[in-house]
Amino acid sequence: MTLPVMEPDLDATVLKNWARAIDDGPFSSLCWGERIAFDNPDSPTLLGAVAAWTDRVRLVTTVVVPQLHAPVMLAKALATGDLLSGGRLTVGLGVGGRLEDYHAVGADPNTQTMRGMAERVALMKRVWAGEQIAELVRPVGPAPIQAGGPPLLVGTIGPKTVRSAATWADGLAGTTLDLDVAKQNELFDVARAAWAQAGKPKPHLATSFWFAFGPSEQARAQVHRHLRRYMTWIPREYVDAMAPTTGWAGGEDELLAVLRGFAEIGTDEVQLIPTSSDLEQLRRAADVVARFHSAD
Repeated sequence: MTLPVMEPDLDATVLKNWARAIDDGPFSSLCWGERIAFDNPDSPTLLGAVAAWTDRVRLVTTVVVPQLHAPVMLAKALATGDLLSGGRLTVGLGVGGRLEDYHAVGADPNTQTMRGMAERVALMKRVWAGEQIAELVRPVGPAPIQAGGPPLLVGTIGPKTVRSAATWADGLAGTTLDLDVAKQNELFDVARAAWAQAGKPKPHLATSFWFAFGPSEQARAQVHRHLRRYMTWIPREYVDAMAPTTGWAGGEDELLAVLRGFAEIGTDEVQLIPTSSDLEQLRRAADVVARFHSAD
């Protein structure tokens, strides 16, 4: 379950209540995404908070863009989060789809590439391994709880990106706009083949989509409002055109069927993205996930 970090009027109480309810529920992980030119919470700061607010679920960044951060400082922040959470951190990384975020922090837009991300990943792994990365008296710490650093997932929907990440990633933190299970499985097959060719264990296969519970028109309108607020880098007419078929909207039985469809293609995890900060939406999703697990 993803925290509603892109919703308006957030405060510490909303985020804490969601985090604790997710931790108490049947969910496998608590996720959150990153933007800079937006009013969502800062990702490394939020990591520290959710590490303190939770005890059980894995904490998953979906995704952090390493090119927007000083890589050594990002490695230190993530290692700290792993320490505070007792080794529950998984790091999703992506190049980011918004140039305005690069401009906001003074990052070079030319680094918005898989190569630029891989170079920063390599440096962060050296930090986590305790290597001397400069003329320092001591290595940069703290050491992460998980040996070698937290598992890394690549945030992508493209086969070329998946193949290029096979050398450093442990799996995928993907997304599906239209819930096309067959198309998602094609990307998973690319990952399975790329990981096998790299001589690595099979990848962790995750995807995500937006959700809204309620009567059909009302729930679909909720998704539409969220997309209009979130997708500020896309012309509004494009957002309006994609909104009727993006994400999922409906009732519990329908969502359960969708989750079962993704399970059938070997999806390890579906990361649900709320389109409201209303806790009732979270409770209804928890009921569906509990039913899903009870049928296993």
